[in-house]
Amino acid sequence: VQLQASGGGLVQAGGSLRLSCATSGRSFSSNVMGWFRQAPGKEREFVAAINWSYYTTYYADSVKGRFTISRDNAKNTVYLQMNSLKPEDTVVYYCAARTTWGTLASMPDTNEYHYWGQGTQVTVSS
Repeated sequence: VQLQASGGGLVQAGGSLRLSCATSGRSFSSNVMGWFRQAPGKEREFVAAINWSYYTTYYADSVKGRFTISRDNAKNTVYLQMNSLKPEDTVVYYCAARTTWGTLASMPDTNEYHYWGQGTQVTVSS
């Protein structure tokens, strides 16, 4: 499974961006897709996840109501629509894949994700 993240860029506070994660070679081992983000010197932080088959979604509290994760099965692509962006959203965003949905408590665990894309930088100016 290969993941290719894109869509990052520079935006003013309050603005919007949509990140994309194109997948290739998808199989049962990548039934769940997630977005994470990481600031320099900090641990990778869970943002959102979605199940390919059942459209189940889950969000971190910090982005709930502002970010929306979605997927296009025909394009094998997962999106992260980010609205009302804040300067603290300025970090590198990564997409990742895991086999099963599991428990909600396991969602932020990076060890549960077996495939990772390269990061895409999001910069929000104040």
